[in-house]
This record gives sequence, structure tokens and C-alpha cells, in this order.
Amino acid sequence: MKNIKNSNRKVISIINTLVIVTLVSFFNSPAWAQERPNILLIIADDLGYGDLGVYGGDINTPNIDALANAGQLFTQFHTAPTCAVTRAMLLSGNNNNVAGLAVQGTNPGPVIPGLAGYENALSDRVALLPQLLQDVDYRTYIAGKWHLGEEVEHLPKAAGFGRSFVMEFGAGNHFNDVGLRGGGSRYWNGNEQVAWPDGGYSTEVYTNKLLEYLEADKESDEPFFMIAAYTSPHWPLQVPEDELNLYSGRYDMGYDALREQRFASLKSAGIIPADSLLPPRNDAIILWSALSPEQQRNESRKMELYAAMVDNLDGHVGRLIEYLRTNNLFDNTLIVFMADNGAAGEDFYNRGPFIDFVRSHHNNSYENMGKPDSWVAYGPQWAEAGSAPFKRYKGFTTEGGIIAPMIISGPGVNSETRISDTYIAVPDLTQTFLDLAGGSYPDDKAPMIGESAWPYLSGATDRVHDGDYVTVLTQSQRAFVRQGDWKLVSIERPFDERNFTLHNLKNDPGEVVDLSESNPEKRANMIKIWREKRREYGIVLPEDL
Repeated sequence: MKNIKNSNRKVISIINTLVIVTLVSFFNSPAWAQERPNILLIIADDLGYGDLGVYGGDINTPNIDALANAGQLFTQFHTAPTCAVTRAMLLSGNNNNVAGLAVQGTNPGPVIPGLAGYENALSDRVALLPQLLQDVDYRTYIAGKWHLGEEVEHLPKAAGFGRSFVMEFGAGNHFNDVGLRGGGSRYWNGNEQVAWPDGGYSTEVYTNKLLEYLEADKESDEPFFMIAAYTSPHWPLQVPEDELNLYSGRYDMGYDALREQRFASLKSAGIIPADSLLPPRNDAIILWSALSPEQQRNESRKMELYAAMVDNLDGHVGRLIEYLRTNNLFDNTLIVFMADNGAAGEDFYNRGPFIDFVRSHHNNSYENMGKPDSWVAYGPQWAEAGSAPFKRYKGFTTEGGIIAPMIISGPGVNSETRISDTYIAVPDLTQTFLDLAGGSYPDDKAPMIGESAWPYLSGATDRVHDGDYVTVLTQSQRAFVRQGDWKLVSIERPFDERNFTLHNLKNDPGEVVDLSESNPEKRANMIKIWREKRREYGIVLPEDL
């Protein structure tokens, strides 16, 4: 009798254990995230790594900071080196070469008409996330920057967005349709080309559109996927008249001092390790102390305008969040805030192929900086301050070009972690969104390369990827290979495999020390991975032509 009772207890114990395991598994699964959440993806354009208040920055960003305080802030989120390439990876969940964006616009090629990977528009080799979400009854919206193709067949509607208002190109005036070059910017409402709303400022216009879409479909029971693809704080640095002087005098100390301040504030905020080393200063940038007083005055003004744009952006993020709260949508909305690449070093008013057009159509006098007929950029000098812990900035395959701020908040997200240093990349977001929505990927398309981050976000696992996970990317003859903490990187043009340098990012996040000679076997193995992925992704380099 005693043995029977003991046996029964064991059976009951096993059943209880199975029930608990099942429940834990269920509650940590995508299906438990409030039964298929709404998904709001907010993209800041060219935002620096250390700009946000919650990242230790000095710019006022209370709305974005609040998302981080209620969710998770990521310190090792990786993008592509430039905006269109990141967006292609985001909508496809794939390598940029497979998605059709091996190069971006006028960046160094090779640009090879008709060659797979070099279309400079989304390719038909991939299935696009908005289409897959529509298949499982999600409403799909986008407002803001597109930059993924100029023909109607490459616009948001064809990509699966039910409602859209986008700027076709990669950059434009924030107040009108004056573009970077002759012909102006083009804007599309669905498949209809439209004019820019007279007098509207970009963040306000795009936010208004998104709120308009939500309001129009207010009675719908279907969840939504919405991208707020802001063009701020991308140059030209322009803000509404009453915000021009919000940060007056804040950056008179100069870009060299700000770089050191940002590095220290990132440490204080717990974003980078306390024993991190600041990479050597870029000697190509003129010392702040070597500038004349007038030059320093103009340079400080650039950063003041940039900070005002970030402040303005935060205000409109707050408008989106307030709408969600007011309409009982907030608690069931996964919100992802991200930047699309590292801080931007371009300055087409002073250099580059469009200098004649830009100078002939704009007035960059000190008194006019930041106004609708100016075209100000803060250049590599401030970009390196914005990328302080890392080497270089947007356009480079070093960490300064491909690591960006990201915050995830919403139902089911484990907020106890708060600051996360797990490695996560753009394609992982795509897979995560698809899993949360209950969607599936077709067998006849190139498979996604990311992994769902939901097990990590929900607290079920302690990282997104294991140590063997490989990322390979090339853009415009710059390349990198990453496996675990190890990275091969090449930024010289034209590309030459011999220019790869080897770094251990755990010990050297600034990519200062080349370990190629001391670790020849590791370098050889990484080169082997590079060659295999080159073939798999169809990467073409000058030597192949």
C-alpha cells in the first residue's frame, strides 16, 4: 500500500512538472505576447550611438527614454553601414546582397545592371515582411523614408504596405520638396505621386499620417504593423523656427571635447564597460583648437541644430505613444525604436558630387543655418563624437558605422534585464516580428538569415545567438565577417582580401589592435567563412570583373 502511495506521488509529481514546463513554454512563446501584438517600429535616421538621454547623452529625449526604462535597451545592436541597405535587410530578413542592395545609389560599386544583388531595389528573391504580415491579417502602414526603389513596382504598396506616404529618395529638405540634386524630392501616397504639404515639417507630417491611418481604421479588430520611418535627424539639419535656439551655446566646447564627454557618459550610464578604451583620434579631422573663432562658432551651430532635431523627434515619438495610450492600444503594442546606422559624416555642402547644386540653391550663412533654405550637415568631426566608443561612422564596416541604439518595449518583454549587451542584428528583428504575428516564410524564396529574439526578450534564454553564429556583409567594397566576438573588417577601396584586419570585439570594441599575426589560424578560418558566404550571397567584387 505504501509503495502504491509513493508511486502515485511520483506520477503526480511528474504530471505537475510537465504542466509547469508546458505553461512556462507557453508564456515564453510568441503566441503569449498578448495574442499577436500590434508592432510599432520607429526608425531614427542617422542617430548617433550616444545621443539619447538614456544612453548617457545630453539631448532631451524623455519619451524615448521612457520606452527604455519600461523595456530593454540594447548596446550591441548591429545594422548595415548605410540607411537603404539596413532597410532592405529589415524588410527581407536577409543579407543585403540577396535583398538587392549590394550598393546604395551613387556609392562606389561595382554597379552592374542586371546582376542579381545589384538592382539597387528590393529583389524578387526574397519575400517581404509586410506582405507576409498581410497574409496573416495584419494592417500595414508606413510613413517617412523609403529609399528602396524608384519605380512603382518597387514602392511600398508593392512591398505589402496597405497605407503609405513616403519620400522616395534617401534625403530631402524637411520643409519642402527641394532635394539633394536637381529634380527635387518625390513623395508618394500609395502609388500616387503627391506634393509635400505646404509648410509642413517632416516629423510632424509623418506622424500626422500615421495617426491618420490608425484613426481611419479605428474600428478594425486586426492588429497593425506600422513603421515610423522618420528622416530626422538626417541632414540637412533643419528645425522649426521656434526650436532653432533650443541648444544655443551647449556645444561651444567643440567636437573633440564632446567625443570625450560622450565616451565618459556612456560608461556612467552602463552602456559600455567601465574599462573601455577610447579609439585613437582620427587625424584627418582638424583639431578643434586649430579652428578660428568664426569656424568654431559655425561648427557649434551645426551640433546645436542636430540636437534640436533629436529633441523634436522625441516629441513626435511622444505623440505616437500618447495616441496608443489614449486609445487603449499601448498595452498590446510591441514598440521598437532603432537607428538605421552609425552617425553620419557626409557633408554635401562642402564636398561630394552635388556640391554645385547644393551651394547654388542654399544659404548656409550663420544667421540662416537650420532654416528651410539652408543645407547644413555636421560632418565627420561631430559624427565621430556621436560614435565615440567605436571606430569611424556611417558608411564604414567598422563598429562606428554598423552599431546603433535600439530599444524594445511592450507586452511580454522582460524589463528586468533593462540594459542588454547581447549581439543582435537587423534580420533578427524581421524574424521576431514574423514569429510574433504567427506568420510563415515561403519555401520558394531565399530563407531569412536572422533568429527570433523573442526567447531572449521574454527571458527564456540568455542570448539571441550562440557563439558560432556568422554575419557577413559587404557594401560598396567595404566588408566584414563576424563570428562570436571575432571580426574581420576591411574598409579600404578598392576591396582587397589582404586588407582584412582581425579583432576580438570583447577586448577591443574600438578595433584598434589587429590580431592577424598573432592568430593566423583564426584569421584563416574567418577568411574561409568569408569566401563561402561570398559564393552563397553572390557578392561580386572588382577582381571578379
